[in-house]
Amino acid sequence: MYFVLIFVLLFLAELFYFKIADKYNIIDKPNERSSHTRITLRGGGIIFYMGSLIYCFTNGLAYPWFVIGLTLITLISFIDDIRPISQKVRLVFHVLGMSFMFFQWGMLDSWWSWWYVIIALIFCTGIINAYNFMDGINGITGGYSLVVLLALGYINEFMVSFIDSRFIYVLILAVMVFNFFNFRKKAKCFAGDVGSVSIAFTIVFLIGQLILTTQDLSYIILLVVYGVDSVLTIIHRIMLHENIGLPHRKHLYQIMANELKMPHIVVSAIYMCVQAIIIIGFVAVHPYGYEYWYLLATILLLGLLYVVFMKKYFHLHMNK
Repeated sequence: MYFVLIFVLLFLAELFYFKIADKYNIIDKPNERSSHTRITLRGGGIIFYMGSLIYCFTNGLAYPWFVIGLTLITLISFIDDIRPISQKVRLVFHVLGMSFMFFQWGMLDSWWSWWYVIIALIFCTGIINAYNFMDGINGITGGYSLVVLLALGYINEFMVSFIDSRFIYVLILAVMVFNFFNFRKKAKCFAGDVGSVSIAFTIVFLIGQLILTTQDLSYIILLVVYGVDSVLTIIHRIMLHENIGLPHRKHLYQIMANELKMPHIVVSAIYMCVQAIIIIGFVAVHPYGYEYWYLLATILLLGLLYVVFMKKYFHLHMNK
């Protein structure tokens, strides 16, 4: 009954947000870099933050430092969805937010080396920004996040307990509510920075908690599809002498959706399925101690597929 009530509450909260977004004109207008062609409500991903908040207040203020950090991240991202915010201001809020998350993890205790904290800060910032950059077509953020959260739920239940399972289940419900309005040909809403950044921050918290509990870095494989796409796209843009700080449409999913005209939902489903298949294989080999070899092989295979696809695409594009 708890989860049924949470689902209904989240659904109603999303509908209420739509009224606010419509009243105050919080919309996403398509431009030359967009993968969509119609004006759509922005910020529907705020439901991810609401899910975390509801869990926190219904479970004795669980994970308070994480929630404070998430609130800072969500606040600045929501403001950025309404009006432009300078990168320096965003960076300050992100660093503060992650500092609270590190405190929740126990990383700021005296026995931790500050070198580890700095490395973790850079790594987590990279993941959150990559997650934000990958949010460009209908269904991809919600669909991919659903796969990762389902995997985390399975790992928590059947492999190693690293967090209260109810937290993961509430997040899954929040993502399902968002997907109802976004995972479709004509989306009712987009996640916005508030959605992509907040769900990225939350997933980083969960995976970080898992890694700290198990001392097993191979669990980063839960984000390997996004990771390979993001890193190789950056390398590709550097090779083209482009400013990697500027918006673009050179991610693999963007080329599939924009240049090859594949339906957004199909592209999102491909990303979901590839990540799901990789995770299933990882869960199968993990008990035998081959997880790092599997991770390495997966990165190499995805990298090879990316390079082959890009070479083929640009060869066809140049010959047109």
